[in-house]
Amino acid sequence: MVRLVDFENFPRKSFLLDGVHKLSYIDANSDAKKTLLMLHGNPTWSFFYRGLIDAFKGEYRCIVPDHIGCGYSDKPQDYPYTLGQHIENIEKLLEHLSIDRFTLVLHDWGGAIGSGVAVRHPESVEKMVIMNTAAFHLKRIPFTISLCRLPVFGEWIVRRLNAFAAPATIMATAKGLSDEVKKQYLKPYDSWENRIAIARFVQDIPLEKEHCSYPLLKEIEEKLPRLNHIPKLLCWGMKDFCFSPHFLAKWQHIFPDAETEEFEEAGHYLLEDEPERVKKRIASFLKV
Repeated sequence: MVRLVDFENFPRKSFLLDGVHKLSYIDANSDAKKTLLMLHGNPTWSFFYRGLIDAFKGEYRCIVPDHIGCGYSDKPQDYPYTLGQHIENIEKLLEHLSIDRFTLVLHDWGGAIGSGVAVRHPESVEKMVIMNTAAFHLKRIPFTISLCRLPVFGEWIVRRLNAFAAPATIMATAKGLSDEVKKQYLKPYDSWENRIAIARFVQDIPLEKEHCSYPLLKEIEEKLPRLNHIPKLLCWGMKDFCFSPHFLAKWQHIFPDAETEEFEEAGHYLLEDEPERVKKRIASFLKV
């Protein structure tokens, strides 16, 4: 496991989206020729990727943003926390950094966001590492998450009681987290205001056709086959309570040529449950 002090010492930068909101991101080994763009989900932040950054920063430029509302990025209270907005933010970050070729590493909501970037810029994506995520409609949602989507009540329990980020430190891992690692995951989300994005991500799950993000997710899903030429590695924690093996099977159907590595004893936070095995498998994939 990477020591927490190493994560705090990774080079961190920021820029203003549209001159207004600060987007914070790690930019390790900025002189490297090849770039890994790692996109986290909800309710994590760039801390989730500390092990991969440490493993690959010697050979690759590691760009790891905190989505707006997450980690060290700004947490505006009046902001369109939608799938489309998050995709645009990543596009603006890539433009800001003048990066036109990169490998995507995706987890949780990072899957939909990164896939949205990929279908818009397929010529820019060299490879894709896909971990316990979705970029398509599959109406399977745990009861606990459905509660957090309820109008009024859902936002109240997520933001007032921390009933999403805190349980995730237990439910999202099969092997458990140390108290210090739990503390780090929860650090950016210590108040009603700072949990705004956690609540909005849950509300933005587009299960119904009437949902504002449904058309965009449908468009991304329909365009995913255009990415078949891009080498892909599917790494999956098979004990995931949310992104079950059914989601893995869907990815395999869309991308029949993708490499697959199943981690039988890992949960949703597979980088916590099987850090060394996952790093080794990704390293092998990147070298080919």
